[in-house]
Amino acid sequence: MREGRVGEGTSMAWVAAVIYLYVTLFLGKGASENDIKAPGATGRGHVIMGGMFSIHQSVENTDHSFAPQPQTCSRLSVGALALSLSMINAIEVMNRSPLLTDLNITLGYRIQDSCTDVSTGLRATADFIEQAKCVTRHNSSKCDQPVVTILGASFSELSIVVARQLALDMIPQISYSSTAVILSDKHRFPSFLRTVPNDEHQTAAMVRLINLHGWNWVGMVISDGDYGRSALEHFAMQASENGICIAFRAILPYTGTDEDLDLAVRQAAQTIFQNPKAQVIVSFTKSTHMADLYQELRNEMMRRGQSVESMRRVWLASDSWSTSASVQEDLTLEDIGQVVGFNFRTGNMASFNEYLDRLEATGYNHTQNNTFLEELFMLVNESNVSGNTDLLPSEVVQAIKGKINPATIHSVELAVAATAQAIASVCMNRDCKTPGNLQPWEVLESLRLHEFEGQGKTYTFDSQGDINQGYDVTIWRSLEGKINVHDIVAEYDSQTNSFTLTNSNSSGRFQDLQHVISKCSNSCIPGEFKKTSEGQHTCCYECINCTENYYSNDTDTDECLSCDKNTEWSPRGSAICFPKTLIFFKWQDRFAVCLLAFSVLGILLVLMVSALFIHKRDTPVVRAAGGPLSQVILYSLVVSYISAVLFVGKPSSLQCKARQVLFGISFTVCVSCILVKSLKILLAFQLNIDMQGALQKVYHSYLIVLACVALQVTICICWLVLKSPYKEIISQPQTLLEDCHEGSYLAFGVMLAYIALLAFVCFICAFVGRKLPQRYNDAKFITFSMLLYLISWLIFVPIYITTYGMYLPAVEMVVILISNYGILGCHFLPKCYIILFRKAQNTTSAFRKKLYEYNVKITDSFSVSGSSVSEKQLGIQQSVRHSSSSSPIEDYVKPAVEKNYSNRDSFEVSYRGKNKFINRYNSYRRSISF
Repeated sequence: MREGRVGEGTSMAWVAAVIYLYVTLFLGKGASENDIKAPGATGRGHVIMGGMFSIHQSVENTDHSFAPQPQTCSRLSVGALALSLSMINAIEVMNRSPLLTDLNITLGYRIQDSCTDVSTGLRATADFIEQAKCVTRHNSSKCDQPVVTILGASFSELSIVVARQLALDMIPQISYSSTAVILSDKHRFPSFLRTVPNDEHQTAAMVRLINLHGWNWVGMVISDGDYGRSALEHFAMQASENGICIAFRAILPYTGTDEDLDLAVRQAAQTIFQNPKAQVIVSFTKSTHMADLYQELRNEMMRRGQSVESMRRVWLASDSWSTSASVQEDLTLEDIGQVVGFNFRTGNMASFNEYLDRLEATGYNHTQNNTFLEELFMLVNESNVSGNTDLLPSEVVQAIKGKINPATIHSVELAVAATAQAIASVCMNRDCKTPGNLQPWEVLESLRLHEFEGQGKTYTFDSQGDINQGYDVTIWRSLEGKINVHDIVAEYDSQTNSFTLTNSNSSGRFQDLQHVISKCSNSCIPGEFKKTSEGQHTCCYECINCTENYYSNDTDTDECLSCDKNTEWSPRGSAICFPKTLIFFKWQDRFAVCLLAFSVLGILLVLMVSALFIHKRDTPVVRAAGGPLSQVILYSLVVSYISAVLFVGKPSSLQCKARQVLFGISFTVCVSCILVKSLKILLAFQLNIDMQGALQKVYHSYLIVLACVALQVTICICWLVLKSPYKEIISQPQTLLEDCHEGSYLAFGVMLAYIALLAFVCFICAFVGRKLPQRYNDAKFITFSMLLYLISWLIFVPIYITTYGMYLPAVEMVVILISNYGILGCHFLPKCYIILFRKAQNTTSAFRKKLYEYNVKITDSFSVSGSSVSEKQLGIQQSVRHSSSSSPIEDYVKPAVEKNYSNRDSFEVSYRGKNKFINRYNSYRRSISF
């Protein structure tokens, strides 16, 4: 059994020799047979770490045999070689540290090439596992030291396959650059760890950057495989949550023939040109794919005959190629556009630079146990035209320094530090020098449970086996014709999902990105909202103005917000809501000032008339106007004018109640007094003589006024108690109207109807007695004033019902003033005119004369009969003698009457006419209260 295993090991060595022979034949072109050795890099130690790097970029299958066989690796990657050298340097540094020297153990390494190929990577993994099981199975001294941990692989596709195989024996695998999210699943990959964050954080960082710059229409280019597909899935999900749309998805094959790759690259370039609005492109691809894509973009540009500007884009580069300056080849940033790279956090490069300096000093001797480095020396030597071998080490080191990725090197050093400290914690109480005493799963347990230090900082693997350090954000810039890909402008913290600028210059470079517009549709400004057509991307939309009373205060809002319609309003297409203006019939309003002026003037006129009437209270005109009742009418008019003033200004609940009640009661008092006068005139001149006696007994002026007013007071009290007026705020489209609500409009109507009824009765009574002596008769004036009142209020009712707004109180105010001025002008101003300017007519004699002329006028209408003159004269004399007791008017009337009837031949007066005249005379004498 042991021999069989030895023979198997011998055959594996022969296969490795054959592989290296193919490599040297392809690249070396002249390597001698003495140079043929197994490809790889090894270093002795008590505990061995395995390393898997993509030293070569591809494989070539030149033999079409069906038998399984290794494939030839080609296209040496200097950058990957630099990573393997960083692992060797990190191990040497740990071997010199007190951590391992105190335990008297050393770390060794065995580095193999995956050739960026899954099959080759699996063969390397099988070799690692075989070495780990050799001691357990054979317990032979011929077995090499087992591998307790694997460092690698570079790409997620390869790491996923390797991790599944290593999980069978729980051999810990620590990747320095595989970022696929799926690898965080500990159920499927329990032994996988990594010193970099997974792509979920990287895509979140990209989405955050896109949001910060207001982009929402982006393209995406990925390399096919688990890495690219996982990145696409998570980016699409996070982009959708943040309102970002993916304009197109270009997928480049991870493996396959050159023809397939060329076709995919050509289609991707055409897609990019067909989407000019997608000025930002997210790329999760290999650097070689990006180099091919950039070249094809230039070719497509030339085929289309377009300018260089047409191919420029903002490229958001993933960690897989963000620090690879080789992607531009013969292009410049003027052709490419702007590249914003996301890379892992960097560390101190001093130790690795010292290692390269030693490599340069030792030269070719340093390649004894490293066939990869040896190959690089040969390649550089072949390209050396001068043939000066003394410069060879320096050229090799310069080539390595030109391909260094500080962030990935830092991740490799962290992986080595974590492994060394985990081994030290396990070997602290046991002998780890003897092969088989240290099991890989024990190292895995220590890695998962313990912290470790690296370059002065403390790290730990989280529950998913990741170390989440965040990202460095770089923006490529051109320096003297060369592109600097390591210019860090910001740091991304995945815990807070935020960027921190590294220096003042970074702010300016970030602001340059603000000028880039990558949107399917132009942004909707505040006051507009997005309307997406059915079947379109949510990022492709029309901008529609917000309707009235709706607003949007941000760009690209999905819907307009509603204003508080009770207190706010907004016009069409508004970005804010405006507070509704509080309006009411203000004191400073010109119309209000005019009405107030009329109210004040009315009050002044009423007070002046009152004073004049008090001063001339014993004159016939004042006594004929009603005497004390005239003062009641005047002061009720004062209260009515005051009630009109209450319709102006900001209303209050008390004001709303007071203004209607004051007007209703005061004007009822006024109309009641006028009604008494009308009834008195009617009783004196228009009633039958037989009824006058009975009516005079029940006619009491003040009781009539009190009864009329009491009924109105009752109506107002019921109104106030049951449903009184109150202050209300009426919401209008742009204003808030502060007004008085009448409470019960039925009660308000009853109050006005009651006043109208009294006014109508006054009008009828006055109309009947309108033919009395003009200067001393109120009937015509009462008729006109009541008619004016009724007409004005009849006009007011439909206007009040159909109108609303700030000037509605002014309408009622106008009607009140018209009513007041109608009474004042018709009842009192003519009498004031007689008192002031016709004083001769305001005497007893003038009044007697006018009364006589009126009696003569009505007597002329009496019919003449055939009776004797003596009977007529006797009848008149008897009538005068039978009249009431002597008064001033009798002294004037009697001689006139006797004289007028002395001529017997003039006319004859019937007995019936005589009685009618006497009755009128006596009643009117009593009515004027002399």
